[in-house]
Amino acid sequence: MDEVNKQAVDAIATVNAGIIAQSPAVAMANLYQTLSNSASMMSINAVYAQQQTNIQFQAATTLGIKKMFSVL
Repeated sequence: MDEVNKQAVDAIATVNAGIIAQSPAVAMANLYQTLSNSASMMSINAVYAQQQTNIQFQAATTLGIKKMFSVL
């Protein structure tokens, strides 16, 4: 049976320990980025809805004024 180099085993164990130690922080960072993106999209959608509502109100007002003047 071949013997494994102890330095290689130590290096791999150190890297694995570092990855395992960083996993919770990476998971929370991903969660925060996802929540931030969701909040941004929510704000963008709200602004878009307000803009579309404003356009509809302007069109309704224009149509109402046009009908008022057509009666005169």
